[in-house]
Formats: sequence, structure tokens, C-alpha cells
Amino acid sequence: MVVAVVVGLAAGQRARRTELVPAMFIFGDSLIDNGNNNNLPSFAKANYFPYGIDFNRGPTGRFCNGYTMVDEIGPSPLAFPLQCSYFCMSAAYRLHGVASRSALSSRIDAKRLLVGRIPFDQQITNFQSTLDQITDNLGADDVARALARCLFFVGMGSNDYLNNYLMPNYDTKNQYNGQQFADLLVQQYTRQLTTLYNLGARKFIIAGIGEMGCIPSILAQNEAGICSEEVNRLVQPFNANVKTMINNLNVNLPGAKFIYIDIARMFQDIVTNARSYGFSVVDRGCCGIGRNSGQITCLPFQTPCANRKQYVFWDAFHPTEAVNVIMGRKAFNGDPSIVYPINIEQLANL
Repeated sequence: MVVAVVVGLAAGQRARRTELVPAMFIFGDSLIDNGNNNNLPSFAKANYFPYGIDFNRGPTGRFCNGYTMVDEIGPSPLAFPLQCSYFCMSAAYRLHGVASRSALSSRIDAKRLLVGRIPFDQQITNFQSTLDQITDNLGADDVARALARCLFFVGMGSNDYLNNYLMPNYDTKNQYNGQQFADLLVQQYTRQLTTLYNLGARKFIIAGIGEMGCIPSILAQNEAGICSEEVNRLVQPFNANVKTMINNLNVNLPGAKFIYIDIARMFQDIVTNARSYGFSVVDRGCCGIGRNSGQITCLPFQTPCANRKQYVFWDAFHPTEAVNVIMGRKAFNGDPSIVYPINIEQLANL
């Protein structure tokens, strides 16, 4: 949820020369959570082995065997340190790194979901709190100038479908068809991103939704273990709306620059050309129980697959570190077919 890596905001402070921007703030869900749900009354936690089996800090709360996509974008190309969660930070350390994204986070605050998570509106509130602390230390003018150069990464939307629209005990699908639901989500998305803009954000990285019909949890819902084209078609209007939204925001918000990461296209490429990327297993999780290792997600101290670099999926919902690294690198310096209209490196250098 909100990650800030803030360096050299005050006049006279010296940022490390290798850093392309003063900070990166990250908002999102379990695909990029780095441990915030550890501190919530939530069933959605990943602070136990074998999560983090390939991460040098062990289980931190990342829903992966190792790096998330933003971990690859942050510490390597941008030369940021790996981020700590929002809750683990002291006020002083928030000048260098803050994280408060949350698993199960969604754009709609689905109160019937009886697990702890931090919805996007609350993530924005957390960011404003962090911003207030930084401003108190450094001064409003210095912070405003620095924020205009910072990157704001937002990856939201999957849980609005997985934990709302597609839930059998929810009536959302009876109230909205796929296009109407996508329109509702992006209307709220536009409001939320505009709020961030009004707080000083200018450089935005917006990640689309992947092919959710092909994750192990969905594959496990049919005996053939094949992708649900119905689910894949359901999320397509959302991705199309998001791309239209960033085009409109680029025109209507002076000084702002929004870019879009086409996660679905990157996933299609990885699966279609799996062997060229080193993957041999594309249709089941490395750690999980049941059909496609997707009916029950990775349990505490369960033995995962040994050849994790050959798996596309780590558990019922999340990709492996190997996939996250590929996606992070492509988002950083890829061409407009996968990151539009410019890539992260170009955005950072603006």
C-alpha cells in the first residue's frame, strides 16, 4: 500500500547520486504488499514459511517466495533500498522508506469481507499522514518540489473482482454487468488519483489487472484446469477504462504524467513463450493444495516445489519471484506495447 522512499527532500540534503528520483510511493494489494497485513486482524497474511523462502529476510509478509514486482523496480533500477512496511517505520525512517500497501485491498470498501485490509482510500489517508510528518520536518516548499519528482505506483483492482464481483454470496454481479462495474471502479479510481494529485503527486505509474481467469484459484474451479475466458473477458473493460482514464488525466491535470503497465499483455507473453523465459509450469501453484495447487493457498510450513524458478505461479493467486522480476524489468524499460505511453525509466528522467 503506500510505499515511500524519500531521500534528500530538504534543501542542503544530499541524495545518493544513483537514485533517479527522490522517492517512490506505492499503493496496492497483495501482489505488492510487503508486510502491512502482518499488523492487521486479517486471515490474509504471508508472514510464515515458506513465503519468503527465497528472500534474504525470510517471511516478511510478501505474498511470494521472494521479490514482488515493485521490489525489482525499486532497489535495482532506481537504486532504492527494499521497503519496510508502513507500520514498522519510525517517523525518522519515513524520510527514507515507508510502506503501507495491503493484501486484499480494493477500490470499493467491501465491508462484508470479514478480514482486515486497508482499502485504497485509507492508503491515501496513510500517505497524507506520512506527508504531514515529512512536511513538519522539512517544510512545505521543499516537500512540494520533491513530490513533483517522486514516482507514485498504484496497482489496484484484482480484489474488486476476486473478493467482490466473483464472490457467490455477493449480489454485485446482479446489480452491474461487466462494463457497468468497470465504469464504477474507474469513476472511483479517477477520484482517488485526483486526490493524490491534489496532495502533490505528479508522476503516476498505473498497473492494469492480469489475466485473472488463468490464476490457479480460478483454474481449480473446473476439472479440466483450463483458463476461464469468462473471467478474462470480465476484467477487460476495466483495463480498457484505465487506459482511457490515464489519457484523460494526462490532458486534464496540469503537470501530471500518467503511464500504464499492461500486466495482462506481459502475462500473455510469459505464458505463450514460457520455455524461452525458463518456465515449464504455467498452470498450477508452486505452493498450495488441491487441483492446480489452487483450491487452498500455501499453508504454514508446507513444502513448496523445489524448482521455483520454473513456475509462473507461487500460490493460488500470486506469481513467483521469477515472474515478478521479469515484469518489473519490462515495466522499467519496456516499449509502448507493454508500458504506455512511456516506461518507468523515461518517467523518472522527466
